[in-house]
Amino acid sequence: MDLPLSVLVMFPLLAAIAPILAAAAGRLVRIPLVVFEIVLGMVCGPAVLGWVTPTGTTEKLANLGLCMLFFLAGNEIDFRRIRGRPLNSSIVGWLFALVLGVGAAFALAPQPAAAIFIGVALTSTALGTLMPILRDAGELRTPFGAAVIAIGAVGEFGPLIAISLFLSGRQPGVATVVLLGFVVITAVAIVLAGRGPHAGLTSLVTATLHTSGQFAVRLVICLLLLLVALSLLLGLDMLLGAFAAGVIAKLLLAGAPPRDKESIEGKLEAVGFGFLVPIFFISTGLTFDLDALLAQPLTLVLVPVFLVLLLVVRGSSTLFTSRGLPGADRRAVMLLGATGLPIVVAVTDIGVDSGDLPAGTAAALVGAAMLSVLLYPLIGLALHRRAPDGGVKPADRDVPEIAEEG
Repeated sequence: MDLPLSVLVMFPLLAAIAPILAAAAGRLVRIPLVVFEIVLGMVCGPAVLGWVTPTGTTEKLANLGLCMLFFLAGNEIDFRRIRGRPLNSSIVGWLFALVLGVGAAFALAPQPAAAIFIGVALTSTALGTLMPILRDAGELRTPFGAAVIAIGAVGEFGPLIAISLFLSGRQPGVATVVLLGFVVITAVAIVLAGRGPHAGLTSLVTATLHTSGQFAVRLVICLLLLLVALSLLLGLDMLLGAFAAGVIAKLLLAGAPPRDKESIEGKLEAVGFGFLVPIFFISTGLTFDLDALLAQPLTLVLVPVFLVLLLVVRGSSTLFTSRGLPGADRRAVMLLGATGLPIVVAVTDIGVDSGDLPAGTAAALVGAAMLSVLLYPLIGLALHRRAPDGGVKPADRDVPEIAEEG
């Protein structure tokens, strides 16, 4: 067994300490919880104190936590709210970011393959990380929140498509065929799930919701792992399956009474944000290659360079979607859209494992993404609160306006 007692104790301990630190800091400034989880992992890991050493088991649990993060992001998205112009303009913006990101990366990367990895990483948006922040701020159901969610949905799904097509090690033609096969299977599942109401399933969900049966939670975990396994079987990124599972699960359970749906969402968030997701963020800090980052002064300089590039490349592309919002909100959306971490970790891991991306460059990218999670939501929400409607309660705002425009 490769799960030492120190790991068994320290992970839940750090996960419990992080909200305490976040609450204490919140009296002065609201810092995203994941920042504390990452920093605690870094401080207690091999890079600093060496109290916890990552193992094969912690890596698997971290991957499961990352999958759960993407599942919750897919499950949270209401495509009826972002369909039309927000979603279409987000796709156009992401393609613009991809061209701009790869072009900028060619000026920094030692070889073309590395530039592809860097360019894809620069186009990501950490929707799974932003969702709790938007929820805590009461912005999920506002035009501002709809714009961020549309940008984040494309900013998570787009890079996953790029990973599957260009970074999987397959020929692009073969990768495209495999990806299309997965899309067809997923589309059929989405259509079948959306043909509700599923009376028998809803009845079983309701009957076991407050018993040891917990059918809804078991069904969701089964669906998540099945689609993750399908993605891996096809040689695709596992996060594609996790994201698709979230969308399908939302449709499957759509027929449940509102109170039951709220209860199910609470249980899934408890499994995700209470257990699995913190393991991913703590493990991110734990495995952060600080030595590679500090090995050369030039590598350390790349951290602020990549931080600025995230804002220039991904942030500027959000302007396609945020038209119609006040100026302060457009700048806030730009900052939130430039917040990236999970995809950056996934892309850099693939790049380092393949030998195409130097460890120092990967560490600088991840370091910049960590700083983006700390700084950009903090500044973005502060700007949003200064917008003309920043003090209006979500229930008072015209939510459908941005979702249905065009």
